[in-house]
Amino acid sequence: MDNKELEDWKAKIVDIKSKKNAVIFAHYYTRPEIQEIADFIGDSLALAQQATRVNADILVMCGVHFMGETMKILCPDKKVLIPDMNAGCSLADSCKADDLKEFINKEIRKCENEKVLVVSYVNTSADVKALTDIVVTSSNAKHIVDQLPPDAKIIFGPDHNLGSYINSVTGRNMILWNGACHVHSRFSLEALLQLKAENPGVEVLAHPECKASILAQSDVIGSTKALLEHTIKSPAKRFIIATESGILFEMQRACPDKEFIPVPPEVTEGIGCSCNECEYMRMNTLEKVYNCLLNENPEMIVPKETAEKAVSSIKKMLEMS
Repeated sequence: MDNKELEDWKAKIVDIKSKKNAVIFAHYYTRPEIQEIADFIGDSLALAQQATRVNADILVMCGVHFMGETMKILCPDKKVLIPDMNAGCSLADSCKADDLKEFINKEIRKCENEKVLVVSYVNTSADVKALTDIVVTSSNAKHIVDQLPPDAKIIFGPDHNLGSYINSVTGRNMILWNGACHVHSRFSLEALLQLKAENPGVEVLAHPECKASILAQSDVIGSTKALLEHTIKSPAKRFIIATESGILFEMQRACPDKEFIPVPPEVTEGIGCSCNECEYMRMNTLEKVYNCLLNENPEMIVPKETAEKAVSSIKKMLEMS
């Protein structure tokens, strides 16, 4: 799509969202042109929380499926649209509610029916959140786990890499679900070591969903927002970045005088570029944003019973944060 087509779609979206009193939210990992037309850009939970504070009839969540669900859970009385209902998440999909329920029951039996706390990453379906005691994000997981009783039996899911990292910084021994983000788990350690050798003294910034071998080579580990804020505040002019490459757009926009070097993925079939992109996030396009506003569809619907159970785990997180 050339620049004129992009600008035409942007103009159409601005016009229709004004007529429909709509607000557009975009995750940091979406396409640059989606971020450019968004009213709010951020991490998934921050966007859902922001949605509760806006005066709008329609909320458009440009991200992936579970993000639309979370927004609907926190905004049950508003119409929540997502540009593509098929935009899933490999991490959320790695943990099905029925499988997690069986896993929980198995661990309870092991503990002779002792209470087991279920802590779930926000990157999960509404059904999984409904089975969860406390939801966490990558930025507050350590803070929340630190508050739990020292002898608590904890199941942490679905991201094994994040859970391992939290275990390492809290001294816990949480029981980990074996799930992963297909983007963050495929960064190339060999490529990272080469980048470090070619750029001595340059900080490596990594998301805690990355493998332990990548985190071991990193100087700063944090959520997408935390990494962005670090690049803004740091006097350094160059950074090596190990997270989904969509954030590079916002980093460059916030710091036009700085350089951001993406860590490439391992070379696998269909992946050969230097950027590590989430194909599900890229399913959001300007045309789809316009069409979902025009037709007010696809609309995110979360069953009331599921939403009521899921929201309690989110509220518990907010209380502890």
